[in-house]
Amino acid sequence: MTANPTPDQILGGSPLDVAILGAGISGIGAAHYLTVEHPGKRYAILESRDSIGGTWDLFRYPGIRSDSDLHTFGYEFKPWTDPQAIADAPRIVDYLREAVADDNIESRIAFNRRAVSADWSDSEQLWTLTVRHNDTGETSVVKARWIFAGTGYYNYEEGFTPEFAGRDDFKGQIVHPQHWPESLDYADKKVVVIGSGATAVTLVPSMAGEAGHVTMLQRTPTYVIPLPREDAIANAMKKTLGAKRGFALSRKKNIMQQRVVFQLCQRFPKTARKVIRATNASLLPRDYDLDTHFNPPYNPWDQRLCVVPDGDLFKAITKGTASIETGRIKRFVGNGIELEDGRVLEADIIVTATGLNLQMFGGMALSRNGDPIDLSNTIAYRGAMLSGVPNWTLAIGYTNSSWTLKIGMLCEYMCRVLTHMDEGGYTSVEPIPDPGMPTRPLLDFGAGYVQRALDGLPKQGTVSPWTMTMAVSSDVKQLRKGPVDDRFLAYTKAPVPVDA
Repeated sequence: MTANPTPDQILGGSPLDVAILGAGISGIGAAHYLTVEHPGKRYAILESRDSIGGTWDLFRYPGIRSDSDLHTFGYEFKPWTDPQAIADAPRIVDYLREAVADDNIESRIAFNRRAVSADWSDSEQLWTLTVRHNDTGETSVVKARWIFAGTGYYNYEEGFTPEFAGRDDFKGQIVHPQHWPESLDYADKKVVVIGSGATAVTLVPSMAGEAGHVTMLQRTPTYVIPLPREDAIANAMKKTLGAKRGFALSRKKNIMQQRVVFQLCQRFPKTARKVIRATNASLLPRDYDLDTHFNPPYNPWDQRLCVVPDGDLFKAITKGTASIETGRIKRFVGNGIELEDGRVLEADIIVTATGLNLQMFGGMALSRNGDPIDLSNTIAYRGAMLSGVPNWTLAIGYTNSSWTLKIGMLCEYMCRVLTHMDEGGYTSVEPIPDPGMPTRPLLDFGAGYVQRALDGLPKQGTVSPWTMTMAVSSDVKQLRKGPVDDRFLAYTKAPVPVDA
């Protein structure tokens, strides 16, 4: 039996053709496309942890699951066969492990290796990565011709927690979902979950069956919609037509469904609000105060809708094991949380599901010829590359539908660009915008984690191909079928060395 190669063996030797950062859903996807489309290229995945899975292996809070269906959140090349469509994290990790095994990708993963800086050399036409060995604390250098940044856009070291007055006065335990203690015992205890986003609406019903009572404390209501945990139509198609064909049809159905819902919410916000409200009312007690707890001050899809599988949040509220309180926090007190209106919510445990911090490329420092690159001065091209940053794939998925739908097309586009470079003898490419082109924020999204970070993010333009499209149909045209050589892309050939 052959032992798996060591990280030094994976990363050593000649420069990598492609360095993939992160062995999560984006990085594993990129590895598949390179394996299939460029089997001769030497690539490796640098994974800072000791296991694959990214978000889905890191976060361990109760009930963690997808908020998109796995027929679209999964890979186009690998059918999702589990009956759960809104799937829990262990099932997603198992799916990713299967994808790794299918392409023998694990032999390309250097675990416990985190890229902390990357410098592009115009003279060498190479990236030099400074890599920290998280298992030993040492550092090493890795050279690569291309970088695929499959790092997501969250800071996985720490989540976002506002400063709460009186925090030290609270006698119980305070937990952030991103750092969930495995030994946390919440049985029969009073739990207050601060937040109203996807994490909060996942935690509350998941803890409600075991805790004494769980209260979701929200400052602002969120749109919450129920979806079946199992997609009966998709499961029937897979059973009737076979896994591959049934999955493909289910994927098309759900892509269209996601797009229609988003467009209807954008075009007819008042009607969408009424439909969501009526749905909420039908799942809650007749006298429930919808105006206070389920009446957001913004329109549907100005922020992402929260999905609850099989309406589990509404069931917990109706059963009385969970409740929602809407109000502003004044301070933490010894036995819980005091609100500005004077009420005190008693708690043994407070969970601060207050969001995540956005961080590009895992916080690594980028430079070119030793000069720092200010990401806020770069502009995204086709949502795939950045101006002033050669040979780099920006891997950001959709915010209004399944993340992976876009990642797959970004991988396809990268492979097409690499093919064009091989055929033309090019060693680098970078997008160059027209001087003075108007720009706007990279992500037009109202979520707090986005708004807090906008000043440090790249920008997008106002016209194609400099816009971050959020529609599969648009990206099919510009990423899957669009040109890989236009007037905005500057391809370079390394100078032929002159013999001394």
